Amino acid sequence: MLVSINPFDGREWARHDAWSGEALERAVGESERAFREWSSAGLEARLPPVRELAVRLGGERESLAALATREMGKRLVEALAEIDKCALLCRYVAEKATAVWADAPVATEARRSYVRTDPLGPLLGIMPWNFPFWQVLRFAVPAIAAGNTILLKHAPNVTSVSLAIDRLFREAGFPAGVFQSLPIEVEAVEGLIADPRIRGVSLTGSTRAGRAVAAQAGSHLKKCVLELGGSDPWIVLADADLEAAAKAGVTARFQNAGQSCIAAKRFLVQAEVYDRFLDCFIAGVDALVLGDPLEARTTLAPLARDDLRSALVAQVEDARHQGARFLAGGTIPSRPGYFYAPTAIDGLDPTMRVWREEVFGPAALLFRVRDENEALEVAEATPYGLGASLWSADLDRAERLAQRLPSGMSFVNSMVKSDPRLPFGGIRDSGVGRELGEAGLREFVNLRTVWIA
Repeated sequence: MLVSINPFDGREWARHDAWSGEALERAVGESERAFREWSSAGLEARLPPVRELAVRLGGERESLAALATREMGKRLVEALAEIDKCALLCRYVAEKATAVWADAPVATEARRSYVRTDPLGPLLGIMPWNFPFWQVLRFAVPAIAAGNTILLKHAPNVTSVSLAIDRLFREAGFPAGVFQSLPIEVEAVEGLIADPRIRGVSLTGSTRAGRAVAAQAGSHLKKCVLELGGSDPWIVLADADLEAAAKAGVTARFQNAGQSCIAAKRFLVQAEVYDRFLDCFIAGVDALVLGDPLEARTTLAPLARDDLRSALVAQVEDARHQGARFLAGGTIPSRPGYFYAPTAIDGLDPTMRVWREEVFGPAALLFRVRDENEALEVAEATPYGLGASLWSADLDRAERLAQRLPSGMSFVNSMVKSDPRLPFGGIRDSGVGRELGEAGLREFVNLRTVWIA
């Protein structure tokens, strides 16, 4: 049984039966059969449903956003932005696909030689709850447009969103079997990865889950793309616009209740401006308003599940017991729902869990650093390498430093964000492969060399 609980009040509001083995077998078989026709249909036949999907997302944006808010707790304004970004992605893929996937001639001694792009086959997507529409579509839309078919294993607490996505694909005109949502338990995933009909796997999730999926996919020699955790540094140098860096930093840390892999998690501030930055930052934290995520006045939503809040509390209390200084929050509000007070902590050291682990919730970690070199050292002091943000008035210097950061994405004077036009992903424990941009369009394809003598 897959249960949905409203994070705002902690009440159950939906239940879904998990599929049996027979239903899952039918779905995989249908995906394989659909692939034969869909892959041979040609790009000119595959792109119109992609464009129609963008139209339908726009037409239902309010109801879809409200569903995401009710099921995983994010603020309605954030859910609306998520739906809009999904529609933007569809339009981007429809615009770029023809050029990116066109045959690429290569001059050789052959009469004719070129590289063509072919789909792989049925793909399995294992997706999380924190951006329940966006993370599914940023994987599925490019892969389907390339000619693959998709089987989605979504997080169980957002099963209603998963079924809504399934409906949207069907109503946009994609043939039966091209996209299927699988209401299944996690125990069924290993068997799906092992199934010879599944030709690739995409996971967005924790590093631990990524290692497990990578091992399973590797044992069957299957392509996988892993978008995993992050502990993104937010470096503020002495010449930065401190008010702008603090204001953006509060947004970057506390949007989506801090439940984002690319959230700013570690604020590394040069010592000579640390106190001034701290004043601005804590003022922003204290101004956050907990409340109903459907209401416009709310600026901090609840966490998505009670167990996620418990995990955050355990990390934060470990730091407290080892002497960390609490500048704000650090408490569970006395109210229904999975809320946690917006928290800011400094006085941290490497023995604390929050130093070495990803902190997935509304808690900011602040570090006083001597100079840019120590900032880079502390930025590297985790196994992650997803995104990084660096703030300075000297753009040339900031760009040079940003290029030295161990990350898949470096932003100067801006928060890290995903954009359909740019590749998204990390290095080290933050993942393998890329989504989005032209690089993402080329992930789940066979780059076939053709030589005609």
